[in-house]
Amino acid sequence: MMASADGSYGYEMEIITYPGSGIEAVEDIKGKKLAFTAPTSNSGYKAPSAMLKAEYGLNAEKDFEPVFSGKHDNSIIGVANKDYPAAAIANSVLRRMLARGVVQPDQVVSLYTSQTFPTTGYGHVYNLKPELVDAIRDAFFSFPWDGSELAAEFEKSGESQFIPIDYKTHWEVVRRIDTAMDVRYDCQ
Repeated sequence: MMASADGSYGYEMEIITYPGSGIEAVEDIKGKKLAFTAPTSNSGYKAPSAMLKAEYGLNAEKDFEPVFSGKHDNSIIGVANKDYPAAAIANSVLRRMLARGVVQPDQVVSLYTSQTFPTTGYGHVYNLKPELVDAIRDAFFSFPWDGSELAAEFEKSGESQFIPIDYKTHWEVVRRIDTAMDVRYDCQ
């Protein structure tokens, strides 16, 4: 998984609005639209849905109108342009958009910030030959960050290396959210 130089990693789910939206707290979303990215997104749908229900008693369709923007960038721009009164987003995407000047800090207000979630991870199937597993690991851990397009894209959000991870430890919070949302992965 990508991490900063000190080994820290991840992002938080935030619920954002725009100044003057009339939404001062999460509870104020009741009766309004809330933009999500896609039903399969952790920070763009599953985590905020579970949190809104568990912490605030707010249920989609009943207490607010869910709309889907397709991706975090669309949700962020939609709030900044006042197309959506609020949106659930990954704050790492917001930080990169702010750094590039796509949106300005005075266009969005954060209402809620979650605990930290792991970012994109890379893995391998259990039955690969050990030599291939070692080669894959070496490719990630020896990746030349300096001057790469990856470094250019992620330097403003702090990622500068790959770190080893394991599913049991690093994705525990995501599995809890999937359980709360009754998400099942059936591989056939």
